Amino acid sequence: MFDLPPLVDHHCHGVLLDDPDADVFASYLTESDAPAAPGTSFFDTQAGFAVRRWCPPLLGLDPYTSPARYLARRRELGAAEANRRLLGATGIGTFLVDTGLSGDLTTPEELSRAGGGRAREVVRLEVLAERAADAFDDARTFVDALDVSVDSAARTAVGFKSVVAYRHGLALAPEAPTAAEVLTAAGQWLGARRPGDRLTHPVLLRHLLWTAVDTGLPLQLHTGFGDPDLRLDHADPLLLTDFVRATAGSGCDLVLLHGYPYHRGAGYLAAVFPHVYADMGLTLGHTGARARALLAEMLELTPFGKLLFSTDGYALPELYVIGARLFRTALEELLGEWVRDGSWGYPDAHRVAKMLASANARRVYRL
Repeated sequence: MFDLPPLVDHHCHGVLLDDPDADVFASYLTESDAPAAPGTSFFDTQAGFAVRRWCPPLLGLDPYTSPARYLARRRELGAAEANRRLLGATGIGTFLVDTGLSGDLTTPEELSRAGGGRAREVVRLEVLAERAADAFDDARTFVDALDVSVDSAARTAVGFKSVVAYRHGLALAPEAPTAAEVLTAAGQWLGARRPGDRLTHPVLLRHLLWTAVDTGLPLQLHTGFGDPDLRLDHADPLLLTDFVRATAGSGCDLVLLHGYPYHRGAGYLAAVFPHVYADMGLTLGHTGARARALLAEMLELTPFGKLLFSTDGYALPELYVIGARLFRTALEELLGEWVRDGSWGYPDAHRVAKMLASANARRVYRL
């Protein structure tokens, strides 16, 4: 119904370079770190059913083929060919890749090459801090190195990402800490830190956020559901309200990722604050056949120029496929219904579809 341009996936990650076994594959269909219910697997989820609906035909199989047959076909092709076929079928033209996750994953360049598109990097702030802490154990040297790292990253990245929702929760004091507070916090954290420890000190997390804000690049913030490291009630985007107010006029756009089940709250913040944007990534893929209903809820209050498409694809190219396919299907069905019942005119529906698919992200990230 809508002639859409190539999608801009404004939040995603690398995919696995090797073939995962059945258990590892299924583990990426959920945010849980626990086994599935006895006698089932994580293919028995909305995400799992969406994979079985949309991905088998891309590998030469019928829709709804069994997980065992699908994974056998995947092994026959090999990881590189499966990645190429699956990513190449997404219709994604630009990948904005969060490189903050570890593992045997494709680089942004490898990901975009497999998908036939272009890639740019989104830098995860907490990783910069942890790398600086690995190199320097003196508080002053650490703080200086961290600030240099953020400034250096800003020269090539299209944006920054923070997982402060995981590390502390979103109810942080909104103002930037003073230089003295940052130095004291750095001494406290470095003094207690063991190799590999993650950054959880609230003052240093606030310093990271404000250092990124000062670059003027977009800042992505995880909100809503995720893996069990997260306290979901600490990830409600409405907890960011004071920080949102404090950053108004800074020149930095805040992009609230995911949101579910608080996606309406993210839409509200995007509606009332000019520099706030909302995202549908992760949510559509994990709600599967209900993606249309979730997209409708996101469009209740979120201004149409403030909602961005992403897949949050990670490890499995299948997650890119279902994220893109469910978005296109939900969008066409939903906007098509509004055109047919007379609520919207077709030209406006087509224009909004293009905004969500790519134009909003191109504007926010200055692509």
